[in-house]
Amino acid sequence: MGGGRAGVILLPGGAKMASRALVVARGGLGGRVIGLRGCLPRYLQGFIATPSLTCPAFHGHPFLVRSFAVEAKKVFVRDKPHVNVGTIGHVDHGKTTLTAAITKILADTGSAKFKKYEEIDNAPEEKARGITINASHVEYSTANRHYAHTDCPGHADYVKNMITGTAPLDGCILVVAATDGQMPQTREHLLLAKQIGVKHVVVYINKADAVDDAEMLELVELEIRELLTEFGYNGEETPVISGSALCALEHRNPELGLNSIMKLLDAVDTHIPVPQRELDKPFLLPIEHVHSIPGRGTVVTGTLERGIIKKGDDCEFVGHNRDLRSVVTGIEMFHKQLERAEAGDNLGALVRGLKREDIRRGMVMCKPGSIKPHQKVEAQVYILSKEEGGRHKPFVSNYTPVMFSLTWDMACRVELPASKEMVMPGEDTSIILTLRQPMVLEEGQRFTLRDGHRTIGTGVVTKTLSVTAEDKAKWET
Repeated sequence: MGGGRAGVILLPGGAKMASRALVVARGGLGGRVIGLRGCLPRYLQGFIATPSLTCPAFHGHPFLVRSFAVEAKKVFVRDKPHVNVGTIGHVDHGKTTLTAAITKILADTGSAKFKKYEEIDNAPEEKARGITINASHVEYSTANRHYAHTDCPGHADYVKNMITGTAPLDGCILVVAATDGQMPQTREHLLLAKQIGVKHVVVYINKADAVDDAEMLELVELEIRELLTEFGYNGEETPVISGSALCALEHRNPELGLNSIMKLLDAVDTHIPVPQRELDKPFLLPIEHVHSIPGRGTVVTGTLERGIIKKGDDCEFVGHNRDLRSVVTGIEMFHKQLERAEAGDNLGALVRGLKREDIRRGMVMCKPGSIKPHQKVEAQVYILSKEEGGRHKPFVSNYTPVMFSLTWDMACRVELPASKEMVMPGEDTSIILTLRQPMVLEEGQRFTLRDGHRTIGTGVVTKTLSVTAEDKAKWET
């Protein structure tokens, strides 16, 4: 105002106040100042509505007037089936651009809020490097469904975050650049998706505007169909759409831009079925992130694995050698209030009486008494072959890979059955795994084993075992 930067209030003597200072004025041009409120938290700034008043002056200097009318939180209306999808693929093939293009096109119909590329890559280091590191979530609706869309990182170093990003997905969009075709992380992401249990894939061949030869597109499509078949998907029946996410974002070439996005959304609607949710079981929320909201309390976020959470429910936090009790005082999904959250919802739960430091990623929020952490389990595992990106050599007892399950990862020690001396790559076997610390593990739970930057196997828990003093001693030596 008055020649200063936007949001800076100019007072006599050139004193500049921070953009968060709030001057509340009453009266006419005399500008009698009634109160001064400072240090307004950033997340509240959007809530304060500017009244339709002419801007008063303070000794000839204009200044900002805002009222304290706070916009009410929108309530999430569950009028369509909810499905979790995500973009996977190699770094720089256009996953985040495609996510931004989908929100832009659906925003024009009022079915989404447009999120720019920069808003999806939301961490400072992501913006600086132009790559996605953590899985990022956006929402949108088609005519038939409501989607929570996860933009998974394609960078090799961030597979840990990719695993937690794909774990709750009901289906995914594999993004492949027409200029490159399949690349190392295309294979790795597809393999991880298969291991984690993502059953349905739709393919988007991006950057079609950068390829002059139509035969090149056909070649890439053929290559991807073969890859899908190799990993156990139905390569022949999988929908493959060619287009350009950038054209869609910039309103260029509608055939490659807008039309390709509409075809893709139609394919996602028809090819990815609405999954059966386990609503009758006790709730389980693996925690992805923990936030502290000043004046409100602590919020935990994640995708509800099963069950239903309602406002006022008692809850328990388990994992990382902690066991805490609390009460859910509020539930939100994409900044809209929910009275109850169902399995598959991507939610934030406000919990009473806990500090941010009390809870950490990898713990779970569950119905009190419904889950116990375990340190030792029996599991059926498939060890990947060299061709599938696994180990080149066999391993023996006392091998220590890292186990990934839900949102946690933990070092574990392998114990082979007495009848086996070693496990070869490409083999399917039963093994016993002892974790460094007890974590949430139950029968039927899926997990992935990794060593360094390599996925070495995938498995399912068949039985929980009690840990012995000897097992604990092995970790202490």
